[in-house]
Amino acid sequence: MNNKTLSIISYITPFGWIIAYLIGKDNADSLLKYHLRQSLGLMIISILFNIVMRILVSISPALGFLGIVGLLIMIFWILGIINAANNAEKPVPVFGKMFEDKFAFIG
Repeated sequence: MNNKTLSIISYITPFGWIIAYLIGKDNADSLLKYHLRQSLGLMIISILFNIVMRILVSISPALGFLGIVGLLIMIFWILGIINAANNAEKPVPVFGKMFEDKFAFIG
């Protein structure tokens, strides 16, 4: 697989990220490293959001409508996939700049 394909796969579930990381770690270019960072950051944000939402909804079920923010995170995933498909190293909106220099183990 080439690095563009691996960049796209990295956004598709945590298993996709692991596959992209393991297959591409030896010959990763800047595009793959960039999208591995972006997708890992989005995964972490998504997990934290889900934990916070579960706590809030268990305290007050009326706050369940805030779950619609999860759709915004899904849009960020789609934008990341589009950027990877276009060979663009553009950060995802809102959170992307945070992850550009994080996760040193990626390279």
